[in-house]
Amino acid sequence: MATDDADAAASGGHSVTIHVNNQAVNVDGPRLTGLQIKEAATAQGVAIGVDFVLSKLKPNGRPEIVGNSDVVTVNKNSKFTATDDDDDS
Repeated sequence: MATDDADAAASGGHSVTIHVNNQAVNVDGPRLTGLQIKEAATAQGVAIGVDFVLSKLKPNGRPEIVGNSDVVTVNKNSKFTATDDDDDS
């Protein structure tokens, strides 16, 4: 674990708690891809899959889709939703 902390520090990263589907997720920020966010969320027990569609909630409350390779900057106020792409509703 100390190695991960050292790697994050060396790359300028720091531990940030974000929210995915209203659940706290700890990530090494501040810059992550959509796939990294989904992988961290699933590893920490959020009931989503890496094939889900990820959206970042903007300050005005509107969602902005984040693709797997899109890089976003996160902070303690970052909120995301992940929904099943197969939703037929």
